[in-house]
Amino acid sequence: MGLLFAEDPHFNENERQTGFYRYRQLLSARFGRWWKTNLFTLAGFAPLAAGIFTAVASSSVLVLLPVSLLGGAIAGPFLAGMYDAVLRGLRDDPRPWWDGCRQSWKQNWKGSLIPGALLGLAAGVYTFMAMLFWWAERSPSLGTVALYLFSLLVVLMVNTLYWPQLVLFRQKASVRLRNCLLFCVKYLWRVLGVGMLQLVYLAVFVLFAPWTLLLLPVLGVWYILFLSQFFIYEQMEEAFQMEEQFKSVQ
Repeated sequence: MGLLFAEDPHFNENERQTGFYRYRQLLSARFGRWWKTNLFTLAGFAPLAAGIFTAVASSSVLVLLPVSLLGGAIAGPFLAGMYDAVLRGLRDDPRPWWDGCRQSWKQNWKGSLIPGALLGLAAGVYTFMAMLFWWAERSPSLGTVALYLFSLLVVLMVNTLYWPQLVLFRQKASVRLRNCLLFCVKYLWRVLGVGMLQLVYLAVFVLFAPWTLLLLPVLGVWYILFLSQFFIYEQMEEAFQMEEQFKSVQ
């Protein structure tokens, strides 16, 4: 990692670092695993992307709803696998990446179908609404755009907190949503900041498309998930005692 930053002479990769050094340590140790998992995740999202594109191209809500639900259900287990890989890295799980992927699929594929379908529906609806803004003869009001962005921000915030619980704990959906609400109340500004970071990341990919599509195989899903979980991991550990629970069952 000394290519872009001078190495700390006291740096020890066998010890968990803090702050920016922890960020560098994780990228150095986990980039290859996350990148390979990211390729599988992109493949899982391909049917959803194709379905939404078809619905938008045909300007048909009747096409949008079923393809978004089905495509999201297909993408759900892949997204759960990506979250699982990121969280394994954050807690320094030594298991090989492929073993982790297989275990995640085995444990989470059923539980991720409905959340994936709902997330796919949200992605389809928000994409279609954005295209309606583009097609409209008159530009939408600032209030309409603000409401659109705020609702999307809320979806991203809930998504950031819901999926880690799905892959880490066996809980009812109502319990996960309650935990999301309580976590947001306690750490509002941090969760809001992470949600805005995701919103900006998404906006960059959309506004500079199709050129940003070239970055999908490199950055794609894994990097923004890593950044998001990195910024709230200490708070999630404090709230859920994740590492302590995993150590107790090993």
